[in-house]
Amino acid sequence: MSTGVVVVVRGATLPAAALKVLRDSDAVYAATDVDPAVFGVPAVTEAPSLVDVVLLAGSRDEPAAALLIATGAEVIDTPVPPLVEAADVMDRLRSPGGCPWDAAQTHDSLRQYLVEETYELLDAIEEGDREALREELGDVLLQVLFHARIAAEDPEEPFGIDDVAAALVAKLVGRHPHVFTDADAVHTVEHQNVKWEELKQQEKRRLSIVDGVALGQPAVALAGKLGQRSGRAGIPLDLFPAGSGAAAQLFRIAATARRAGVDPEGELRALAKQFAKDVRAAEQAARDAGLQPTTLEADGWRKFWPSR
Repeated sequence: MSTGVVVVVRGATLPAAALKVLRDSDAVYAATDVDPAVFGVPAVTEAPSLVDVVLLAGSRDEPAAALLIATGAEVIDTPVPPLVEAADVMDRLRSPGGCPWDAAQTHDSLRQYLVEETYELLDAIEEGDREALREELGDVLLQVLFHARIAAEDPEEPFGIDDVAAALVAKLVGRHPHVFTDADAVHTVEHQNVKWEELKQQEKRRLSIVDGVALGQPAVALAGKLGQRSGRAGIPLDLFPAGSGAAAQLFRIAATARRAGVDPEGELRALAKQFAKDVRAAEQAARDAGLQPTTLEADGWRKFWPSR
């Protein structure tokens, strides 16, 4: 080594790529932004010079580190986890000098994008498109990072992405006592579902079994969720909305399906998407026969409808 090495550490974490350099050097020092005791090395202020040294620094901008780097020192950095980098990028976009559009957004203005990205993710899952799945998961993650950053800027009740993650960890651990504590084991999915609902009721002090159901979700999904919740509470099917109207019939079908373990929203969406494909196939068959789909009547549609 002729100009030294700067090893950028994060907390007490050393990058793996630096281990050999550290073993081979007798002149390892801690920069002013690193606690020497953490790594058991002397402070840089005790170094006779900055020639042929390995410097542990918390940042490339620390004065001694910056001087070494300016003279050509090798830099070994701890890779930033992509999830942390994504949060950093969002912070940059919302900061002064960032993106004007991103800086202008609010929780309310982003609602439409959250819904759109969620449905695009659902579509990728249903189509089995792995590349699209990865991309759409990223777009949904963007919404989480965006909303968390906006929440962090609230002057009265701020919280950030770390608070969101901490709350999630607490929830997952708290709702899985059989995994993280010595609570009684849960051996079946059905038992887990019952325990999950019991724990949620205790956590949120809900007064009703329908508290917490998102009433803004699509109607079929909402009916299914209500059917599931009411089933767990023992509400009988004869108390479902009565009547021969379309709404009452749809509710009974969706709610009963969910009680039976079927996702009515997903099943109906899959069927609707297949119907749309059949329409396109019939239209193309008509064009291949020299006809315009707009001229087809009932018998014409039947003629060109794809057979199963």
